[in-house]
Amino acid sequence: MKKINVVGTSATGKSTFSRALATKLGLHYIELDNLFWLDDWQECPDEIFFARIEAEMVKAKNGYVIDGNYTRAIPVKWAEIDTVIWLDLPFPINLYRSIKRALSRAKSKQDLWPDSNNQESLWRMFGSDSIVWWMIKTHQKNRNKYIKMMSAPEFQHIQWIRLKTPKQVEHFLAQLDSYEYLV
Repeated sequence: MKKINVVGTSATGKSTFSRALATKLGLHYIELDNLFWLDDWQECPDEIFFARIEAEMVKAKNGYVIDGNYTRAIPVKWAEIDTVIWLDLPFPINLYRSIKRALSRAKSKQDLWPDSNNQESLWRMFGSDSIVWWMIKTHQKNRNKYIKMMSAPEFQHIQWIRLKTPKQVEHFLAQLDSYEYLV
């Protein structure tokens, strides 16, 4: 487990989990949102986005933890991947976390990622491109997508780890000190 992609619907805790995982395993952390979002909520063109992902992967001599979905980037981000960890939390937990996180971010006005000036706002939170609305629309769609991918022939070389509850997520991180997860 040296080249990992952590996936899951918005507000599952991918970033927090991925940072902790990268730290515990001594791997390079790659945050796809930071690579994708330009200032003022502009999206990065795919060719630049893919090149940024590849550059981060090349930097990671000992391996990496990629934080994020971005299905269109699968040919790049999964070229050498050995493990996908899917944080598949129940909808009510995701909804609660999504609202709580959006409110906290709107109140703090801090930039969401180091390489852009994007911030959450109450106006944005209740708009059509709200992260909360995005989570509501994509939760079941993401679940269906990853269930299909787990059994797809082209992804059988990947070790899939599906964590369905916050307790499973905590337990997984706690168990990383044991040898079984490092093999």
